[in-house]
Amino acid sequence: MQELLSIWMNGEIVDWKAATTHVLTHALHYGTAIFEGLRCYKTVNGPAAFRLKEHVQRLFDSARIIKMDIPYSQKEIHRAVLDTILANKVDECYVRPLVYRGYGEMGVDPTGCEVMAIIAAWKWGAYMGEKGIEHGIRAKISSYTRNSVNASSPHAKTSANYLNSALAKMEAKELGYDEAILLDMHGFVSEGSGENIFCVKNGVIITPHPYSILLGITRDTVMRLALDADYDVRETLCTRDDLYVADEVFFTGTAAEITPVVEIDGRKVGNGKPGPITRQLQQTFFRVVRGEEKAYEEWLDYLC
Repeated sequence: MQELLSIWMNGEIVDWKAATTHVLTHALHYGTAIFEGLRCYKTVNGPAAFRLKEHVQRLFDSARIIKMDIPYSQKEIHRAVLDTILANKVDECYVRPLVYRGYGEMGVDPTGCEVMAIIAAWKWGAYMGEKGIEHGIRAKISSYTRNSVNASSPHAKTSANYLNSALAKMEAKELGYDEAILLDMHGFVSEGSGENIFCVKNGVIITPHPYSILLGITRDTVMRLALDADYDVRETLCTRDDLYVADEVFFTGTAAEITPVVEIDGRKVGNGKPGPITRQLQQTFFRVVRGEEKAYEEWLDYLC
């Protein structure tokens, strides 16, 4: 993080130290913020933001769900993301757009608070480590339940929703695992603390029904790649038993990319090693984000 030089804030690029907000910011007290996470990759044709259009659209979808009016157009945010990456002079980075209710009236009702926006970019390697990408990680079914669809809005990427994730992640790590898997209020598999989840059984790729999850853009990417490779991909209700007896399990996400899961609740997944379908999807995914698959060129926004 210390390498971060510049942040886009409310329409202009400012120095890191100048990107401040008041301690009575509404979002700090009540969680009234939305955000995105996307990556810029070093491709064969230069640095490019991956699926930027879709990330910006999801940011605006999140704003609509929580009744927040973003004071910029999608086109302006799209350009601001690229400008932020350029300002920081990095070939590869993680990008965090954040829109939040700023300082104004205190109290739960946020409508009297100004809407603020920032975009930051920093170098961030594999979220669960290169070892996790290569050899897989260990996961634990969490004692915490994913937020109910009628208690919050799982399709909105809000800061408030991530307290649920933070509690599950901390619990998993305290118990010696790398990541948590949360079930929904009905006991079906939902997602990880910051990732979507897939399992493979007899060559069929299965991922939880979208009703209780964040609609991940990497999730969508993997589904597209798998369908194009002629795999049977199904969105359906999934139980913890389905994970226990799966041949393969893997997480997807902007930060996690495609991370194999080789153990769940002390049970080996398959033979305890990343499976062949996971490996194939990993390899294809990384070729795509590096600009080596012309069929998916539309997913790349080059900086220049």
